[in-house]
Amino acid sequence: PQLSTEGCTCSNLTCEHLRLCPQGNTCCTSEMEDKFGQQSKWEFENLVEETSHDLRSTFVSRHKKFDEFFLELLENTERSLNEMFVRTYGKPYMQNSEVFQNLFAELKRYYTGGNVNLEEMLNDFWSRLLERMFTLLNSQYIITEDYLECISKYTDQLKPFGDVPRKLKAQVTRAFIAARTFVQGLSVGREVANRVSKVSSTPACIRALTKMMYCPYCQAMPSVKPCNNYCLNVMKGCLANQADLDPEWNQYVDAMLLVAQRLEGPFNIESVMEPIDVKISEGIMNMQDNSVQVSYRVFQGCGQPKPSGMGSRSTRGVSDVFNARFRPYSPEERPTTAAGTSLDRLVIDIKEKLKLFKKFWSNLPEDICQPHRVTAGNATDDEQCWNGHTKGRYFPEVLKDGLTNQVNNPEVGVDITRPDTFIRQQIMALRVMTNKLKNAYNGNDIYFQDSSDEGSGSGSGSGCTEACVTEFEFASTEAPMVGADRSGSGPVEDSAAATHPAPSAVLPASLALLALALHRLWR
Repeated sequence: PQLSTEGCTCSNLTCEHLRLCPQGNTCCTSEMEDKFGQQSKWEFENLVEETSHDLRSTFVSRHKKFDEFFLELLENTERSLNEMFVRTYGKPYMQNSEVFQNLFAELKRYYTGGNVNLEEMLNDFWSRLLERMFTLLNSQYIITEDYLECISKYTDQLKPFGDVPRKLKAQVTRAFIAARTFVQGLSVGREVANRVSKVSSTPACIRALTKMMYCPYCQAMPSVKPCNNYCLNVMKGCLANQADLDPEWNQYVDAMLLVAQRLEGPFNIESVMEPIDVKISEGIMNMQDNSVQVSYRVFQGCGQPKPSGMGSRSTRGVSDVFNARFRPYSPEERPTTAAGTSLDRLVIDIKEKLKLFKKFWSNLPEDICQPHRVTAGNATDDEQCWNGHTKGRYFPEVLKDGLTNQVNNPEVGVDITRPDTFIRQQIMALRVMTNKLKNAYNGNDIYFQDSSDEGSGSGSGSGCTEACVTEFEFASTEAPMVGADRSGSGPVEDSAAATHPAPSAVLPASLALLALALHRLWR
């Protein structure tokens, strides 16, 4: 509620005993002084909210924009892959599309905060895809669930999809870790800003505010505003705990800026996801090109499956479909940009904003003590401002920021031995988020630090720091040497008996090679 202070002139001064304002002739009563205290508290809370409005609205709007962008990017990518695979692979894809649907469902679940280990999930995707393709390419055999389980154990040794899974895993994990962590960082910044902006004034602070903002009215000087340094000392006392947020806040902002750099460069989720259908298709082509060798080595490790009674010609349609070469998009075929913008534009915008918000909490007293808000400003005649007692110069020096520096605050009594527990909770939230951001910068997810991959750091990411490969290069997959000594422990890559295949392996291999030759002749 607004409190009227009009009509206070020298003509109606009385001698009233006031607790806060100067004693002697005054146009205020004790009851008015109490109301001034309520008004001061209300105005102070509104000043903090007004001053922090840009900070809070920025975090709210940018979090919404980034979140919408990433979710729409996932939806666009899944839709694009489905359309292209239906057109390219037809029925074999549609009969096995749940493998790809599960991939995107798990990616979305991870992004939205689910407990998903990206490396394990992607490994599982390629294992499921191997099982489905092996079954399709060997439909002349009865492939049981137990046999498929055996196949999945040897995915890493077989490398049926070439180097595609390894490279894609590195790119997807780094990009998704960075994207999810950055949006989580925006969410934490939003919550901290909203919570800390709702100040809780101590009685000592309210008394100091009342003395600064309303005692001039009691002295019939309604147009005299507080001296700037006077205002600063009052605000530094009232906002001492908020200022202690600043060191951790600044580290958080720096960490957000680092991850933003990654989003622009090697961890750009947009550049990873848009061509993911091309990358997966390249892996499928590798599997198709090496299907005979892969099948032969699976038979070595898992045994010879039983014939289904179907002739080899029954696989011709499947092979024809899978041999369709998958071409990349031309620029005009690229999916529409998610959420009507691009990741680069979003990152450039948020980086500019974040830089402005460094030292926000320690600068809050100065931002509040502006002429258009509270003070008389730095007028050439500093005798014309309210110094807490009368119109005149304010002599005490301005204190430094933070709780411990308020021990001798001349305006606000501050108990430096009792830090605000609520502010300490926000400091801890920022500290935890900063740690997550620093891990994301290095491509690591701190929730899965026990997971590791050869040549990578701990965590779900690649562990790369500066020299990260940003372009996906496909290498041709040469057929590995086919061993013949079946020990029962799995596919054999090198053996002294490699030039003398075991009789049990020669027949299916010969049949498979003959089927492939007939198939190519047929085409």
